[in-house]
Amino acid sequence: MKISKKSQYGLRAMVYLAGVFGKEKKICSLREISEKENISFDYLEKIMSKLEKKELVSSKRGVRGGYLLSRAPEKITVGQIIKVLEGTLAPVKCIAKEKRERYICPRRRICKTFNVWQKIQDTLNLTLNSITLADLVKKKIIS
Repeated sequence: MKISKKSQYGLRAMVYLAGVFGKEKKICSLREISEKENISFDYLEKIMSKLEKKELVSSKRGVRGGYLLSRAPEKITVGQIIKVLEGTLAPVKCIAKEKRERYICPRRRICKTFNVWQKIQDTLNLTLNSITLADLVKKKIIS
């Protein structure tokens, strides 16, 4: 299992937006995020579009346009962001819950390793869904 650059960049952009959320300047231009986080402008545009479609960010068009979080940093988890950008993080395809990733393994009923993969998936989801953008902005270490 490997987290893609898309998710790494998306999470960095979201943490950046969370950092300015409570300050006077809430809207950040794509150019600003791209420069501050050293992410390709064109690639970041595609990432932010996906996040906007799933209502994690909002956008404002125009000269003073840009992006802002669609809700408070305390209400957005790392898991939500990764799910939008990755689809599934299932370590093996037989436990993927998403319809387009779903695979029914013919060995599922007799598989002695299925529970291992399920436990890994559950632990990963629990961890990712327990960390919010606010935690990352505060550099709160989750133990």
